[in-house]
Amino acid sequence: MDAGTIGAISTVLVTIAFFGVCFWAFSPKLKKRFEEDAKLPFADEPTDKQTDDHK
Repeated sequence: MDAGTIGAISTVLVTIAFFGVCFWAFSPKLKKRFEEDAKLPFADEPTDKQTDDHK
């Protein structure tokens, strides 16, 4: 195999991987999970009532 063949094969594999990740990221079945995961950084923040009690 020469460098051109290896380059072509790697381009095809990277393209397939890219479309696989895109399909996974935008899959309608996973939308609810991703929305819940997006809220995780805010899960440990106190609510307004808790912050009022500590003033």
